[in-house]
Amino acid sequence: MDKIVGMIGLGIMGGAIAPNLVERGWTVVGYDIDPARTNALAATGVTIAASVQEVARKTPTIMTSLPGPAAAHAVADEIARSGESSRIVIELSTLTIADKIRFRDILVAGGHIALDCPLSGTGSQAQLRDLIVYASGDSEAIGQSLALFADFAKQSADLGAFGNGSRMKFIANHLVAINNVATAEAMVLAERAGLDLRQVVDLVGPGAGGSKVFQLRAPMMVEGVYEPPTMRISTWKKDMAIIAEFAEDLKCPTPVFTSTQAIYADALKMGLGGEDTAAVFRVLETQAAATAASSKR
Repeated sequence: MDKIVGMIGLGIMGGAIAPNLVERGWTVVGYDIDPARTNALAATGVTIAASVQEVARKTPTIMTSLPGPAAAHAVADEIARSGESSRIVIELSTLTIADKIRFRDILVAGGHIALDCPLSGTGSQAQLRDLIVYASGDSEAIGQSLALFADFAKQSADLGAFGNGSRMKFIANHLVAINNVATAEAMVLAERAGLDLRQVVDLVGPGAGGSKVFQLRAPMMVEGVYEPPTMRISTWKKDMAIIAEFAEDLKCPTPVFTSTQAIYADALKMGLGGEDTAAVFRVLETQAAATAASSKR
């Protein structure tokens, strides 16, 4: 198999995946509308294309990692109109099921195969190939893509019908949303109790109360440094809205998840949208300080 692949969208995730594939011997043809991103990725050995259609012309398999449905549908349309023979197009973003289906339908009309393959993991995990690919759609195309997945992720699975990848991702992100706020709440509680937060990270993280999210984000809370982000709060709010809609469609109550939404909304109000989601620590820290001050009056 020729190790050549397209990567459309070179942001936090695509920008980490592409150089990892180059390191594993892949020729990666990348495209992004941001020249700063393309310049940075060119320095890692990624071949930069001038357009989506150039990526379609040069690569038999294309991955897309895009910020929202409008971008995804526009890219699908450009690939569909490229006039190229059948391509496998692997959509990695977090979008609603309806938006994924529209993405697929646009490509199918152009003679291409679309796979719904969102990722479990953050940008920093992507740099370490510590991702899981939730693959769904045409099983033969997924089988052809397994070697590709293995070179940028630690695990992948064929989840069956197109859309099941996104459904699995929604469940994963539901827990991430909760664990992130739970981590911040615990760290603020430890701070108010006068504990050494570095010891909290060292002793709680490996124990029963720890989680992957705790291990990733609690150290950021100790340092109070939330840039560069592994997941921006502004992007995360979009993902949370998708999960909320998913749960509502299924008529499934999610009281714990729902309770975290106000915390992320407050983070946006505080101007933290561009920072890592670990910055919810600042929201809860501010609330705790205000509660303590009011009790002294």
